[in-house]
Amino acid sequence: MSAPLPAPPAAAATPGRRAAAMPFIMITVLIDMLAIGLIVPVLPPLVGSFTGSQADQAYWYGVVAFAFGLANFFGSPVLGALSDRYGRRPVLLLGFCGLALNFFATAMATALWMLIAVRLVGGAMQANAAVANAYVADITPPEQRAKRFGQIGAMFGLGFIAGPVMGGLLGDIDLHLPFYVAGTLALLNLAYGWFVLPESLPRERRRAFHWRAANPITSLTALTQLKGVGLLVVVLACVGLAQFTMYTSWVLYTSFKFGWGPADNGWSLFAVGVMSALVQGVLLSRLLKRFSAQRLAVIGLASSALAYLAWGAITEGWMMYVVIGLNVLGFTVQASLQSIISGAADATNQGQTLGAVGALNSLMAVVAPVLGAALLGVVSHYPRGDWRIGAPFFFCAVLQGAAMLLAWWHFRRERRASLSPAG
Repeated sequence: MSAPLPAPPAAAATPGRRAAAMPFIMITVLIDMLAIGLIVPVLPPLVGSFTGSQADQAYWYGVVAFAFGLANFFGSPVLGALSDRYGRRPVLLLGFCGLALNFFATAMATALWMLIAVRLVGGAMQANAAVANAYVADITPPEQRAKRFGQIGAMFGLGFIAGPVMGGLLGDIDLHLPFYVAGTLALLNLAYGWFVLPESLPRERRRAFHWRAANPITSLTALTQLKGVGLLVVVLACVGLAQFTMYTSWVLYTSFKFGWGPADNGWSLFAVGVMSALVQGVLLSRLLKRFSAQRLAVIGLASSALAYLAWGAITEGWMMYVVIGLNVLGFTVQASLQSIISGAADATNQGQTLGAVGALNSLMAVVAPVLGAALLGVVSHYPRGDWRIGAPFFFCAVLQGAAMLLAWWHFRRERRASLSPAG
Protein backbone atom coordinates (compact mmCIF):
# COMPACT_ATOMS: atom_id res chain seq x y z
CA MET A 1 0.00 0.00 0.00
CA SER A 2 1.46 3.37 -0.98
CA ALA A 3 2.21 6.02 1.62
CA PRO A 4 -0.24 8.94 1.95
CA LEU A 5 0.60 11.94 -0.16
CA PRO A 6 1.84 14.93 1.84
CA ALA A 7 -0.26 18.08 1.69
CA PRO A 8 1.61 20.79 -0.16
CA PRO A 9 1.49 24.36 1.07
CA ALA A 10 -0.56 25.37 -1.94
CA ALA A 11 -2.35 23.53 -4.71
CA ALA A 12 -0.83 23.74 -8.13
CA ALA A 13 -2.60 26.10 -10.48
CA THR A 14 -4.48 24.60 -13.39
CA PRO A 15 -3.12 25.96 -16.68
CA GLY A 16 -4.97 29.16 -17.58
CA ARG A 17 -6.34 29.61 -14.05
CA ARG A 18 -5.08 31.47 -11.00
CA ALA A 19 -3.60 29.51 -8.08
CA ALA A 20 -5.90 28.72 -5.14
CA ALA A 21 -5.23 30.86 -2.08
CA MET A 22 -6.88 31.75 1.23
CA PRO A 23 -8.34 35.14 0.17
CA PHE A 24 -10.52 33.46 -2.49
CA ILE A 25 -12.17 30.97 -0.14
CA MET A 26 -12.43 33.54 2.67
CA ILE A 27 -14.51 35.82 0.43
CA THR A 28 -16.67 32.86 -0.56
CA VAL A 29 -17.33 31.90 3.06
CA LEU A 30 -18.01 35.52 4.05
CA ILE A 31 -20.72 35.97 1.39
CA ASP A 32 -22.16 32.54 2.24
CA MET A 33 -22.42 33.28 5.95
CA LEU A 34 -23.76 36.78 5.35
CA ALA A 35 -26.64 35.21 3.41
CA ILE A 36 -27.27 32.56 6.08
CA GLY A 37 -27.00 35.12 8.89
CA LEU A 38 -29.72 37.25 7.29
CA ILE A 39 -32.42 34.65 7.91
CA VAL A 40 -31.52 33.66 11.49
CA PRO A 41 -33.63 36.32 13.27
CA VAL A 42 -36.63 35.94 10.95
CA LEU A 43 -37.10 32.21 10.31
CA PRO A 44 -38.69 31.51 13.74
CA PRO A 45 -41.14 34.44 13.40
CA LEU A 46 -41.93 33.29 9.84
CA VAL A 47 -42.79 29.84 11.19
CA GLY A 48 -44.81 31.57 13.91
CA SER A 49 -46.89 33.34 11.26
CA PHE A 50 -48.35 29.92 10.38
CA THR A 51 -49.05 28.87 14.00
CA GLY A 52 -51.38 30.00 16.78
CA SER A 53 -49.35 29.66 19.99
CA GLN A 54 -45.79 29.80 21.33
CA ALA A 55 -45.81 26.04 21.95
CA ASP A 56 -46.90 25.36 18.34
CA GLN A 57 -44.29 27.81 17.06
CA ALA A 58 -41.53 26.03 18.99
CA TYR A 59 -42.71 22.62 17.73
CA TRP A 60 -42.98 23.54 14.04
CA TYR A 61 -39.75 25.51 14.05
CA GLY A 62 -38.13 22.34 15.37
CA VAL A 63 -39.69 20.37 12.48
CA VAL A 64 -38.43 22.87 9.89
CA ALA A 65 -34.90 22.79 11.33
CA PHE A 66 -35.08 18.98 11.60
CA ALA A 67 -35.90 18.71 7.88
CA PHE A 68 -32.81 20.68 6.87
CA GLY A 69 -30.52 18.75 9.22
CA LEU A 70 -31.85 15.35 8.11
CA ALA A 71 -31.28 16.09 4.43
CA ASN A 72 -27.87 17.58 5.18
CA PHE A 73 -26.86 14.49 7.17
CA PHE A 74 -27.24 12.32 4.07
CA GLY A 75 -26.04 14.97 1.64
CA SER A 76 -22.83 16.20 3.34
CA PRO A 77 -20.70 13.03 3.05
CA VAL A 78 -21.86 12.53 -0.56
CA LEU A 79 -20.92 16.10 -1.49
CA GLY A 80 -17.65 15.85 0.44
CA ALA A 81 -16.69 12.66 -1.41
CA LEU A 82 -17.73 14.22 -4.72
CA SER A 83 -15.41 17.14 -3.98
CA ASP A 84 -12.54 14.63 -3.58
CA ARG A 85 -13.41 13.27 -7.03
CA TYR A 86 -14.34 16.36 -9.07
CA GLY A 87 -12.77 19.18 -7.04
CA ARG A 88 -14.03 21.67 -4.47
CA ARG A 89 -15.20 24.38 -6.86
CA PRO A 90 -18.07 22.53 -8.65
CA VAL A 91 -19.47 21.23 -5.34
CA LEU A 92 -19.37 24.74 -3.86
CA LEU A 93 -21.23 26.04 -6.93
CA LEU A 94 -23.89 23.38 -6.39
CA GLY A 95 -24.18 24.51 -2.77
CA PHE A 96 -24.71 28.13 -3.78
CA CYS A 97 -27.47 27.03 -6.16
CA GLY A 98 -29.09 25.10 -3.31
CA LEU A 99 -28.94 28.11 -0.99
CA ALA A 100 -30.46 30.47 -3.57
CA LEU A 101 -33.29 28.01 -4.26
CA ASN A 102 -33.82 27.55 -0.52
CA PHE A 103 -34.04 31.27 0.25
CA PHE A 104 -36.30 32.30 -2.64
CA ALA A 105 -38.66 29.37 -2.16
CA THR A 106 -38.86 30.07 1.59
CA ALA A 107 -39.78 33.69 0.89
CA MET A 108 -42.64 32.54 -1.35
CA ALA A 109 -43.90 29.76 0.94
CA THR A 110 -47.57 30.06 1.91
CA ALA A 111 -47.84 27.01 4.18
CA LEU A 112 -45.76 25.08 6.69
CA TRP A 113 -45.45 22.03 4.44
CA MET A 114 -43.80 24.23 1.82
CA LEU A 115 -41.21 25.44 4.34
CA ILE A 116 -40.44 21.85 5.30
CA ALA A 117 -40.12 20.71 1.67
CA VAL A 118 -37.85 23.63 0.81
CA ARG A 119 -35.56 22.96 3.76
CA LEU A 120 -35.27 19.30 2.74
CA VAL A 121 -34.12 20.22 -0.78
CA GLY A 122 -31.78 22.95 0.49
CA GLY A 123 -30.20 20.69 3.10
CA ALA A 124 -29.49 17.96 0.55
CA MET A 125 -27.68 20.36 -1.78
CA GLN A 126 -25.64 22.33 0.74
CA ALA A 127 -22.31 21.28 2.30
CA ASN A 128 -20.45 24.55 1.84
CA ALA A 129 -18.79 24.61 5.28
CA ALA A 130 -17.28 21.12 4.95
CA VAL A 131 -16.09 21.72 1.38
CA ALA A 132 -14.63 25.13 2.30
CA ASN A 133 -12.67 23.48 5.12
CA ALA A 134 -11.42 20.82 2.68
CA TYR A 135 -10.35 23.66 0.36
CA VAL A 136 -8.31 25.17 3.21
CA ALA A 137 -6.74 21.76 3.98
CA ASP A 138 -5.76 21.42 0.29
CA ILE A 139 -3.66 24.60 0.34
CA THR A 140 -2.33 24.53 3.91
CA PRO A 141 0.35 22.36 5.59
CA PRO A 142 -0.92 20.55 8.72
CA GLU A 143 0.99 22.69 11.21
CA GLN A 144 -0.77 25.85 9.98
CA ARG A 145 -4.30 24.49 9.72
CA ALA A 146 -5.55 25.55 13.16
CA LYS A 147 -4.67 29.15 12.29
CA ARG A 148 -6.24 28.87 8.82
CA PHE A 149 -9.40 27.23 10.15
CA GLY A 150 -9.52 30.10 12.60
CA GLN A 151 -9.44 32.55 9.69
CA ILE A 152 -12.36 30.70 8.10
CA GLY A 153 -14.11 30.84 11.47
CA ALA A 154 -13.50 34.59 11.50
CA MET A 155 -15.30 34.84 8.16
CA PHE A 156 -18.22 32.98 9.72
CA GLY A 157 -18.12 35.54 12.51
CA LEU A 158 -17.99 38.50 10.12
CA GLY A 159 -20.96 37.09 8.26
CA PHE A 160 -22.81 36.92 11.55
CA ILE A 161 -21.85 40.49 12.38
CA ALA A 162 -23.71 42.03 9.48
CA GLY A 163 -26.15 39.26 8.50
CA PRO A 164 -28.41 38.98 11.58
CA VAL A 165 -28.50 42.76 12.07
CA MET A 166 -29.52 43.29 8.45
CA GLY A 167 -31.98 40.42 8.73
CA GLY A 168 -33.50 41.85 11.90
CA LEU A 169 -33.87 45.34 10.45
CA LEU A 170 -35.27 44.05 7.15
CA GLY A 171 -37.52 41.63 9.04
CA ASP A 172 -39.07 44.52 10.93
CA ILE A 173 -40.13 45.87 7.52
CA ASP A 174 -41.32 42.56 6.10
CA LEU A 175 -40.62 39.02 7.31
CA HIS A 176 -40.07 37.82 3.73
CA LEU A 177 -37.63 40.55 2.67
CA PRO A 178 -34.47 39.04 4.30
CA PHE A 179 -35.00 35.80 2.35
CA TYR A 180 -35.05 37.64 -0.99
CA VAL A 181 -31.88 39.53 -0.04
CA ALA A 182 -30.21 36.28 1.13
CA GLY A 183 -31.14 34.57 -2.14
CA THR A 184 -29.61 37.45 -4.08
CA LEU A 185 -26.38 37.11 -2.08
CA ALA A 186 -26.31 33.37 -2.83
CA LEU A 187 -26.58 34.16 -6.56
CA LEU A 188 -23.76 36.71 -6.16
CA ASN A 189 -21.62 33.97 -4.59
CA LEU A 190 -22.50 31.67 -7.48
CA ALA A 191 -21.25 34.30 -9.93
CA TYR A 192 -18.09 34.86 -7.87
CA GLY A 193 -17.44 31.12 -7.74
CA TRP A 194 -18.03 30.70 -11.46
CA PHE A 195 -15.85 33.59 -12.65
CA VAL A 196 -13.25 34.09 -9.89
CA LEU A 197 -12.85 31.19 -7.43
CA PRO A 198 -9.98 28.84 -8.50
CA GLU A 199 -9.91 25.09 -7.89
CA SER A 200 -7.77 23.97 -4.94
CA LEU A 201 -7.52 20.22 -5.58
CA PRO A 202 -5.17 19.24 -8.46
CA ARG A 203 -6.16 16.24 -10.58
CA GLU A 204 -3.31 14.05 -9.35
CA ARG A 205 -4.66 14.20 -5.79
CA ARG A 206 -8.25 13.29 -6.65
CA ARG A 207 -9.74 9.92 -5.81
CA ALA A 208 -12.51 7.76 -7.20
CA PHE A 209 -16.03 8.24 -5.87
CA HIS A 210 -17.63 5.25 -4.13
CA TRP A 211 -21.19 5.30 -2.85
CA ARG A 212 -20.23 3.07 0.07
CA ALA A 213 -17.66 5.59 1.32
CA ALA A 214 -20.22 8.38 0.88
CA ASN A 215 -22.73 6.59 3.10
CA PRO A 216 -22.99 8.75 6.26
CA ILE A 217 -22.69 5.77 8.61
CA THR A 218 -19.64 4.42 6.73
CA SER A 219 -18.02 7.85 6.64
CA LEU A 220 -18.54 8.33 10.39
CA THR A 221 -17.08 4.88 11.08
CA ALA A 222 -14.03 5.75 8.97
CA LEU A 223 -13.69 9.00 10.91
CA THR A 224 -13.47 7.16 14.24
CA GLN A 225 -10.74 4.91 12.82
CA LEU A 226 -8.36 7.75 11.93
CA LYS A 227 -5.28 7.67 14.12
CA GLY A 228 -5.58 10.20 16.94
CA VAL A 229 -9.33 10.82 16.43
CA GLY A 230 -11.29 8.05 18.19
CA LEU A 231 -13.20 9.62 21.08
CA LEU A 232 -12.99 13.05 19.47
CA VAL A 233 -15.97 11.99 17.34
CA VAL A 234 -18.04 11.83 20.54
CA VAL A 235 -16.60 15.20 21.60
CA LEU A 236 -17.59 16.68 18.24
CA ALA A 237 -21.07 15.19 18.62
CA CYS A 238 -21.55 16.77 22.06
CA VAL A 239 -20.20 20.13 20.87
CA GLY A 240 -22.35 20.05 17.74
CA LEU A 241 -25.49 19.07 19.63
CA ALA A 242 -24.91 21.89 22.13
CA GLN A 243 -24.24 24.47 19.41
CA PHE A 244 -27.23 23.51 17.26
CA THR A 245 -29.50 23.41 20.31
CA MET A 246 -28.33 26.94 21.09
CA TYR A 247 -28.78 28.11 17.48
CA THR A 248 -32.29 26.69 17.18
CA SER A 249 -33.31 27.93 20.66
CA TRP A 250 -31.69 31.39 20.74
CA VAL A 251 -34.41 33.45 19.03
CA LEU A 252 -37.36 31.71 20.66
CA TYR A 253 -35.60 31.66 24.05
CA THR A 254 -34.94 35.41 24.03
CA SER A 255 -38.46 36.04 22.73
CA PHE A 256 -40.05 33.99 25.52
CA LYS A 257 -37.74 35.20 28.29
CA PHE A 258 -37.09 38.85 27.40
CA GLY A 259 -39.77 39.67 24.81
CA TRP A 260 -37.15 40.34 22.11
CA GLY A 261 -38.12 40.81 18.45
CA PRO A 262 -36.14 40.33 15.21
CA ALA A 263 -34.08 43.53 15.65
CA ASP A 264 -33.07 42.67 19.24
CA ASN A 265 -32.05 39.18 18.21
CA GLY A 266 -30.16 40.57 15.23
CA TRP A 267 -28.05 42.79 17.50
CA SER A 268 -27.34 39.96 19.95
CA LEU A 269 -26.14 37.74 17.11
CA PHE A 270 -24.11 40.70 15.85
CA ALA A 271 -22.27 40.58 19.19
CA VAL A 272 -21.65 36.84 18.76
CA GLY A 273 -20.24 37.52 15.30
CA VAL A 274 -17.94 40.29 16.55
CA MET A 275 -16.49 38.01 19.23
CA SER A 276 -16.11 35.11 16.81
CA ALA A 277 -14.29 37.26 14.23
CA LEU A 278 -12.09 38.91 16.85
CA VAL A 279 -11.06 35.69 18.58
CA GLN A 280 -10.60 33.48 15.51
CA GLY A 281 -9.23 36.15 13.21
CA VAL A 282 -6.92 37.98 15.62
CA LEU A 283 -6.41 36.21 18.96
CA LEU A 284 -6.29 32.56 17.87
CA SER A 285 -2.85 32.75 16.23
CA ARG A 286 -1.45 34.31 19.40
CA LEU A 287 -3.13 31.72 21.61
CA LEU A 288 -1.71 28.89 19.50
CA LYS A 289 1.81 30.17 20.20
CA ARG A 290 1.15 29.66 23.90
CA PHE A 291 -1.15 26.62 23.92
CA SER A 292 -1.36 23.50 21.76
CA ALA A 293 -4.56 22.91 19.78
CA GLN A 294 -5.40 20.08 22.21
CA ARG A 295 -5.07 22.24 25.32
CA LEU A 296 -6.91 25.13 23.71
CA ALA A 297 -9.80 22.80 22.85
CA VAL A 298 -10.15 21.64 26.47
CA ILE A 299 -9.97 25.17 27.90
CA GLY A 300 -12.43 26.41 25.29
CA LEU A 301 -14.89 23.64 26.13
CA ALA A 302 -14.74 24.59 29.81
CA SER A 303 -15.39 28.24 28.95
CA SER A 304 -18.35 27.30 26.73
CA ALA A 305 -19.90 25.11 29.43
CA LEU A 306 -19.87 28.04 31.85
CA ALA A 307 -21.27 30.37 29.17
CA TYR A 308 -24.22 28.08 28.45
CA LEU A 309 -24.95 27.82 32.16
CA ALA A 310 -24.88 31.61 32.51
CA TRP A 311 -27.09 32.21 29.44
CA GLY A 312 -29.73 29.92 30.88
CA ALA A 313 -29.62 31.45 34.37
CA ILE A 314 -29.64 35.19 33.60
CA THR A 315 -32.83 37.19 34.10
CA GLU A 316 -32.19 40.37 32.05
CA GLY A 317 -31.56 40.69 28.32
CA TRP A 318 -28.45 42.90 28.64
CA MET A 319 -26.72 40.06 30.49
CA MET A 320 -26.64 38.04 27.25
CA TYR A 321 -24.04 40.50 25.94
CA VAL A 322 -21.91 40.21 29.09
CA VAL A 323 -21.71 36.42 28.74
CA ILE A 324 -20.87 36.71 25.04
CA GLY A 325 -17.98 39.03 25.91
CA LEU A 326 -16.63 36.76 28.65
CA ASN A 327 -16.72 33.57 26.55
CA VAL A 328 -13.53 34.44 24.65
CA LEU A 329 -11.92 30.99 24.68
CA GLY A 330 -15.15 29.25 23.74
CA PHE A 331 -14.76 30.59 20.20
CA THR A 332 -11.51 28.63 19.71
CA VAL A 333 -13.01 25.13 20.05
CA GLN A 334 -14.15 24.46 16.48
CA ALA A 335 -10.89 25.56 14.81
CA SER A 336 -8.82 23.56 17.30
CA LEU A 337 -10.80 20.34 16.86
CA GLN A 338 -10.98 20.67 13.06
CA SER A 339 -7.21 21.14 12.78
CA ILE A 340 -6.60 17.99 14.85
CA ILE A 341 -8.99 15.90 12.73
CA SER A 342 -7.80 17.34 9.41
CA GLY A 343 -4.22 16.56 10.44
CA ALA A 344 -5.19 12.91 10.96
CA ALA A 345 -6.37 12.54 7.33
CA ASP A 346 -4.14 12.30 4.27
CA ALA A 347 -4.10 14.69 1.32
CA THR A 348 -6.44 12.63 -0.86
CA ASN A 349 -9.45 12.33 1.46
CA GLN A 350 -9.81 15.73 3.11
CA GLY A 351 -13.20 16.17 1.45
CA GLN A 352 -14.47 12.80 2.68
CA THR A 353 -13.08 13.35 6.19
CA LEU A 354 -14.43 16.87 6.60
CA GLY A 355 -17.62 15.76 4.86
CA ALA A 356 -17.96 13.14 7.61
CA VAL A 357 -17.52 15.92 10.18
CA GLY A 358 -20.22 17.83 8.30
CA ALA A 359 -22.47 14.75 8.39
CA LEU A 360 -21.93 14.43 12.14
CA ASN A 361 -22.83 18.10 12.59
CA SER A 362 -25.88 17.58 10.39
CA LEU A 363 -26.95 14.60 12.50
CA MET A 364 -26.71 16.81 15.56
CA ALA A 365 -28.68 19.46 13.65
CA VAL A 366 -31.38 16.80 13.20
CA VAL A 367 -31.53 15.95 16.89
CA ALA A 368 -31.05 19.48 18.30
CA PRO A 369 -34.31 21.07 17.05
CA VAL A 370 -36.32 18.16 18.42
CA LEU A 371 -34.72 18.46 21.87
CA GLY A 372 -34.60 22.26 21.86
CA ALA A 373 -38.21 22.62 20.71
CA ALA A 374 -39.37 20.04 23.28
CA LEU A 375 -37.55 21.82 26.11
CA LEU A 376 -38.88 25.23 25.02
CA GLY A 377 -42.38 23.82 24.67
CA VAL A 378 -42.26 22.53 28.26
CA VAL A 379 -41.16 25.92 29.70
CA SER A 380 -42.97 28.29 27.28
CA HIS A 381 -45.79 28.98 29.77
CA TYR A 382 -43.51 30.44 32.45
CA PRO A 383 -43.51 34.25 32.86
CA ARG A 384 -40.80 36.40 31.29
CA GLY A 385 -37.56 36.43 33.26
CA ASP A 386 -38.17 33.00 34.85
CA TRP A 387 -34.89 31.06 35.06
CA ARG A 388 -36.59 27.82 34.04
CA ILE A 389 -37.02 29.12 30.47
CA GLY A 390 -33.25 28.57 30.21
CA ALA A 391 -33.72 24.76 30.13
CA PRO A 392 -32.21 24.38 26.60
CA PHE A 393 -29.05 26.21 27.69
CA PHE A 394 -28.70 24.13 30.85
CA PHE A 395 -28.85 21.06 28.63
CA CYS A 396 -26.10 22.59 26.44
CA ALA A 397 -23.94 23.23 29.52
CA VAL A 398 -24.14 19.55 30.49
CA LEU A 399 -23.18 18.49 26.95
CA GLN A 400 -20.26 20.88 26.80
CA GLY A 401 -19.01 19.79 30.23
CA ALA A 402 -19.14 16.15 29.12
CA ALA A 403 -17.24 17.05 25.94
CA MET A 404 -14.54 18.77 27.99
CA LEU A 405 -14.01 15.72 30.20
CA LEU A 406 -13.92 13.33 27.22
CA ALA A 407 -11.45 15.55 25.32
CA TRP A 408 -9.19 15.86 28.36
CA TRP A 409 -9.19 12.08 28.87
CA HIS A 410 -8.60 11.39 25.16
CA PHE A 411 -5.65 13.78 24.84
CA ARG A 412 -4.15 12.47 28.08
CA ARG A 413 -4.39 8.87 26.80
CA GLU A 414 -2.89 9.85 23.41
CA ARG A 415 -0.01 11.63 25.11
CA ARG A 416 0.76 8.60 27.30
CA ALA A 417 0.62 6.30 24.26
CA SER A 418 3.08 8.51 22.37
CA LEU A 419 5.53 8.45 25.31
CA SER A 420 5.33 4.69 25.79
CA PRO A 421 8.09 2.61 24.17
CA ALA A 422 6.95 0.60 21.16
CA GLY A 423 5.93 -2.88 22.20
